[in-house]
Amino acid sequence: MEIYLIRHTKPAIAKGTCYGQTDLHLADSFPEEANIIKTKLTGQITSIQVFSSPLLRCSTLAKALFPTVSITEDPRLMELDFGNWEMLAWDDIPKIEITPWMEDFVQVPCPGGESYRQLYDRCVAFITELKKQQIEKAIIITHAGPIRAIHAYFNNIALKDSFSLKVDYGEVIKLGN
Repeated sequence: MEIYLIRHTKPAIAKGTCYGQTDLHLADSFPEEANIIKTKLTGQITSIQVFSSPLLRCSTLAKALFPTVSITEDPRLMELDFGNWEMLAWDDIPKIEITPWMEDFVQVPCPGGESYRQLYDRCVAFITELKKQQIEKAIIITHAGPIRAIHAYFNNIALKDSFSLKVDYGEVIKLGN
């Protein structure tokens, strides 16, 4: 199986804001960023299936990159659910809430949200389904959290260590073949 993981482009949100499953629009730089991604993919991808997080920042990019391809949106590809922290400035999250999560983000869920283990489990369920369907080539347009989780799964990396993978906006990562 050959998979191309693509992170959405820059969202229209103030730096330092906690967002995960909040549905955000993309920054004004979107057309230029999408064109850069297109150049990275040119000539490399044929006979593909395209999957996307249903959040606007991913589905908009998927439609721009693959206007003539049927795109399957799957909620398992959504970013981490930060629950009560969504749209708060990271600096405004009470220390009494964030400290336990920071000490064990793999197992401890965000208040009203989910843990990184829960995100990982849903991403692995998605990949397992692709394998059962014997999909040979897939493009997955998603977020940094799912990209790290899928990368950790394919490369047998401990979840606590998977954040060492830096994933920039618009980054394309190839896994497999």
